[in-house]
Amino acid sequence: MKNLLYLFFLLFSISCWSQNNETNVIYLSDFLTDNQALDDATSAIRAAVSKCIETKAKKLILPGGKLNLKHHKALEKYQFISNNDPGLKRIAFDLVNMNNFTIEGNQTTLMFTGFISPFNLENSSNITIRNLSIDYTRTFHSEGEIVDKGSGWLEIKFPEDYISEISNDCLYFRDNNYIYYPFSSLLEFDKIKHEPAYMAKDYWLSKQTINAEKKENGNIRIKREDLTGTVGNILVFGAAARYHPAFTLDNCNGVNFYNMNIFHCGGMGIIAQKSRDIELNKVNVITSPSSGRIISTTADATHFVNCGGYIRMIDCVFENQKDDATNIHGWYMAVDEIIDENTLLLRWKNTGQFGINFIKSNDKLEFVDNETMVTYAYAKVKYVEQLNKEYSKVIFEEPLPREIKKNHVVAADDYYPDILIRGCRIQKNRARGMLIGSRGKVVIRNNYFHTAGAAILFEGDGNFWYEQSGVKDVLIIDNIFENCNYGYSNWGRACIAVGSGIPDRKGGYYHHNIRIVDNKFRIFDPRILYLHNVDGCIFSGNKIEKTTDYTYTLSETRNFVYDDCININIEE
Repeated sequence: MKNLLYLFFLLFSISCWSQNNETNVIYLSDFLTDNQALDDATSAIRAAVSKCIETKAKKLILPGGKLNLKHHKALEKYQFISNNDPGLKRIAFDLVNMNNFTIEGNQTTLMFTGFISPFNLENSSNITIRNLSIDYTRTFHSEGEIVDKGSGWLEIKFPEDYISEISNDCLYFRDNNYIYYPFSSLLEFDKIKHEPAYMAKDYWLSKQTINAEKKENGNIRIKREDLTGTVGNILVFGAAARYHPAFTLDNCNGVNFYNMNIFHCGGMGIIAQKSRDIELNKVNVITSPSSGRIISTTADATHFVNCGGYIRMIDCVFENQKDDATNIHGWYMAVDEIIDENTLLLRWKNTGQFGINFIKSNDKLEFVDNETMVTYAYAKVKYVEQLNKEYSKVIFEEPLPREIKKNHVVAADDYYPDILIRGCRIQKNRARGMLIGSRGKVVIRNNYFHTAGAAILFEGDGNFWYEQSGVKDVLIIDNIFENCNYGYSNWGRACIAVGSGIPDRKGGYYHHNIRIVDNKFRIFDPRILYLHNVDGCIFSGNKIEKTTDYTYTLSETRNFVYDDCININIEE
């Protein structure tokens, strides 16, 4: 009898566990019709996410294959996203106030059409997203082949995906649904190497178009006095705005991305602000192999702002994005008015930071002279009132420092992630590889770099980008740097450049303790290392190999250039 009772209770327990376990898993297929999967799965995704929230599900499983998603029925909200453009966004997966939750992609390709953001994560913790790909039927940029050239003009042949119109002698792009795609820059890419053309520069367009005419053969002739290019190369018409990152993280904790492809999006691949403990493992920002495209994301592959805890990027590939592989930094907000001895009116000076409310009560802020980037005081925040997207009033617990002036900047003093970037491949993108600005421990190990600008840049800026930086503990070890700095000269003063944007300081040093050991440099450009305003740098055990893969045309012939530095140990 006892055995029968034990068996009954065992079976009952298993049954209860099974039922509870099943309620913790939501299958998107239960919300999908065949027609939705083929046409627009956005409504089904919205319903499935709502069910996950309602039932406190732990996992959402996607069905595999390809899902088409359009903007028409997506959730809409206004977003301020750092270093991207604010606005009213439509979002497919809106994950807010979620905890201990996984999206199992099951090798699904999410194919988006139109102005829609794939994922938004807010105020969420312990989130895993894995085994999926993101792509768009029509890119936010446009690209076409240069087939002819002359004085002040280039003739471009566009693939059928990029429908062009001429209106008032100006060029515009649209898709089959008459959605228009404005552009604000031109950049030439090498068709054979699939990278920015040698020493090619950006052409910036203030009116988001360019003078043009359509030829009888259907090609487009664009006109500008200073235009030049190489017949056979690809001209990229860069997206005018960064409206739709693939993943936006705001005030999140413990987010893991695993085994993902971001083939395209209209902004940054992953942008995280005011978040902590983020890991990317086997995340690829690349062009879709079957697309024939030359650009992946229209901005940085990844970007992290005022994040803490740790940031890890392991075994990732970042290539062909329209800007850097990663940028990790804090914020500087400028002093606009000294109201009284305890109160400041602060202003966002860079429009890419509008609307961000990053100062909280009890925060410790540093005060920085924007002309020298010297930190001269600290104070604790008592109260914050965000007046609008530009201005915030901040009351401090103690009197303001006597040195404070209008246009000086403030920053949070305790948001510095430890950074590990290991086993990644960074290549063929516009501009730089990594912009790193964290006072935590930074390890850059066993990566490959082939970038048009500097492979690694440590900087800081309180006058234009307003990006807080200044490193204190950096190890760069066992990496390969191959023919970096083949692009526009403004993208880097050396393969590894430190502090090149910092003004002359009057005391102290902005960067500290940088070790560059046991790396391999294959270089056509002799400029390996540039240091400015650094206390402590070791360069040792590195192998240097000269190449003739590109032509070097600049006057600087030194491998190592440093000024306003102390404790520099270079072993050649």
